[in-house]
Amino acid sequence: MDFNAAVGRLAGLDYQGLHQEDFLLTWDKSEDELRAVLAVADALRLLRENNRSCRIFDSGLAISLFRDNSTRTRFSFASACNLLGLEVQDFDEGSSQVAHGETVRETATMISFMADVIGIRDDMFIGKGHTYMTEFADHLTESHEAGVLEQRPTLVSLQSDIDHPTQSMADLLHLVHEFGGLENLRGKKLAMTWAYSPSYGKPLSVPQGMIGLMTRFGMDVVLAHPPGYDLMVGPREVAARAAAASGGSFIVTNSMAEAFAGADVVCAKSWAPFAAMEERAELHSAGDTAAIRALERWLLAQNADFRDWTTTDELMGTTKDGSARYLHPLPADITGVSCAAGEVDAAVFDRYRVPLYKQAGNKPYAIAAMIFLQKVADPMATLQQLWSSAGPRWQQ
Repeated sequence: MDFNAAVGRLAGLDYQGLHQEDFLLTWDKSEDELRAVLAVADALRLLRENNRSCRIFDSGLAISLFRDNSTRTRFSFASACNLLGLEVQDFDEGSSQVAHGETVRETATMISFMADVIGIRDDMFIGKGHTYMTEFADHLTESHEAGVLEQRPTLVSLQSDIDHPTQSMADLLHLVHEFGGLENLRGKKLAMTWAYSPSYGKPLSVPQGMIGLMTRFGMDVVLAHPPGYDLMVGPREVAARAAAASGGSFIVTNSMAEAFAGADVVCAKSWAPFAAMEERAELHSAGDTAAIRALERWLLAQNADFRDWTTTDELMGTTKDGSARYLHPLPADITGVSCAAGEVDAAVFDRYRVPLYKQAGNKPYAIAAMIFLQKVADPMATLQQLWSSAGPRWQQ
């Protein structure tokens, strides 16, 4: 990649809507804004690869608030913030006053006095995560307008119950690199399919984020899952509208084989049925642990009925020329490695291990680009200044 070419891709794009704004859903952003994230991510990568500092902050704090476990996203957020010059502070609700009844309003303000960006992951309960983030954002605005906060930190969703924007943007960046440009994705078939897992509660936001974003750029997206494993209605409607607008397509099938047939890209992973996760959220709010355990047992038994929904060499052989790109947000349930039977056979996973790691390696740059565009009023000028004037990142 060429640095000037990457920066030049910003020319003519209208991305000012990202400045000083939150990034919670990809479908709330314009196509120009999404293109800008991709361009800035490539520019930041080239700066770092050429040992140039990307620091736009001399000091500052980034807060990470994870309400679910994470490896890739947690470290990607930390890496992105550090790349730009921010120090990361993890906010642990269990060791904070939240454990003593502190409200969201108080939490949002108390952790934000000198913060520049806050990354939140809240994906465990349907109807809760995105709502929590928007409530948090509203309280930040309230405190800023009241003069309590001298500046309002911007939010980045690190995964909600609805969308996983940093994952889907990293995946899009990976596909742009794989196919040699964003326009080359047009007309490519992408299979977003459910796969068997011995666990029951994986979030819906990964497949929802995938169908909501890839349909924006003319891809032919096929969503496949067994009967009863539907996604939320809203993201499916987003995908259908986006496909119609972009000239792509969006179809839903109950056949994994149909989704894989002739596909250019496949992403096969487990998720929980929407209706069951809605019920689980209600039971959790009611504190009915016995009913939750009973629901979990039922869901595990239902999963077991679809053990054959797994990515095998045979199934990969039915993709276009038998050589589709294989995506997974990781960690994968690998048959014979991490579980007795899972989402993908070990032979397939091992063959795609390096591309999968490269896929994951896009996430720090995607997050850094989101933050950069939130904080910098003139990204083209700032990037060029960093290239020409910034000192080395590492005194080799």
